[in-house]
Amino acid sequence: MPLRLEASQDGFHQSFETFLAERREAAVDVRDDVARIVAQVKAEGDAALIALTAKYDRLELSADRLRVSAAEISAARDSCSAEAIAALETARARIIAYHERQKPEDFDYVDDTGVRLGSIWRAVSAAGLYVPGGTAAYPSSVLMNAVPARVAGVERLVMVVPSPDGVLNPLVLAAADIAGVDEVYRVGGAQAVAALAYGTETIAPVDKIVGPGNAYVAEAKRQVFGVVGIDMIAGPSEILVVSEAGADPEWIAADLLSQAEHDRVAQSILITDDAGFADAVAEAVAHQIPELPRHEIARESWEKYGSLIVVDDMESALPLIDRIAPEHLELVTPGAEALAERIRNAGAMFLGPYAPEVLGDYLAGPNHVLPTSRTARFSSGLGVLDFMKRTSMFSANAESFGKLAQTAMTLARAEGLEAHARAVEIRVAGTDDERR
Repeated sequence: MPLRLEASQDGFHQSFETFLAERREAAVDVRDDVARIVAQVKAEGDAALIALTAKYDRLELSADRLRVSAAEISAARDSCSAEAIAALETARARIIAYHERQKPEDFDYVDDTGVRLGSIWRAVSAAGLYVPGGTAAYPSSVLMNAVPARVAGVERLVMVVPSPDGVLNPLVLAAADIAGVDEVYRVGGAQAVAALAYGTETIAPVDKIVGPGNAYVAEAKRQVFGVVGIDMIAGPSEILVVSEAGADPEWIAADLLSQAEHDRVAQSILITDDAGFADAVAEAVAHQIPELPRHEIARESWEKYGSLIVVDDMESALPLIDRIAPEHLELVTPGAEALAERIRNAGAMFLGPYAPEVLGDYLAGPNHVLPTSRTARFSSGLGVLDFMKRTSMFSANAESFGKLAQTAMTLARAEGLEAHARAVEIRVAGTDDERR
């Protein structure tokens, strides 16, 4: 049964702390296995990819078949329904429009000493996108990862996707085509992450790797970080719905289950100020679950990790929301906008009964790649800035240099760095000589 906590009961705060501390990630330690895979790909290149793909995906490949051909991608797109293609194109347009507004501006100015200062933004040269294969085939994730990179100005976008038994989801390939992905490779797992980081004879290395995956993929991203950049180490998905009793319990139940059907370790949480409403939502969840094609996954997720939290009033919900720091936060209350202004920690917020999180998954516009497992306390969802880097700029002439020189020498010698001081002092002497 889902966990139920009531703020009016003794021991609530301790129970809430226990709830926060619960870990849903797989307990299996894959570090050593991943380290061996990464080392093998680094040493053997294409040969390692071919061997590991045969081992894990039951697919025999040769070097010339690692890359999915343009003809295969075109055929996959043609096999998709016109309605699905139109939906992906609509989603792409909305995602572009939102992310265009994230593009940063350079600045360049001269301060009161005559020094020129500035900041320049540039996109990374190449980005790698990991896309899960098999049953977890999400074309929407292709758009959400690829479009911000394109908006940022990334010149080369590479996608890796496992193809167990040789099967590739046509919509995933169609989404790659629609998003403007340059290269697609039929490899997955830790070996694909290693290939993107270190390169092989066929796959040139990238500068940043983004995209979700299983425990092996997450650990591989952790291990190659520093050689390349990564977006985040994502955990299981989660949703927190904050709702007053006036909402429709069937709607709220449907929203909770939209996350529960993702994964057996996904988490759906309701916070409400009405115990009767919590009961009504729980009842609605119970009768909706059997209607779902993925009912076994949804039921296990709800019964193991689902939570109903009853508070005294919406004011007392605020600190709980920030402590949970949810990936997705729905505020289904009459004062949703005002409440949202007071919330610090959430990956994405959805305000009002007609803004279900599901629209955010596909086409609302903001990115659906979001911080999980309370990491919204210190991180943000994927965006344009994840594919860009900032370079500062400094320029001075003899006069403005002279105004800074003595202070710089004082600080350098205070730190015991004489060569630093002399690099300034030698210029001071040269400037004095020119003046004489």
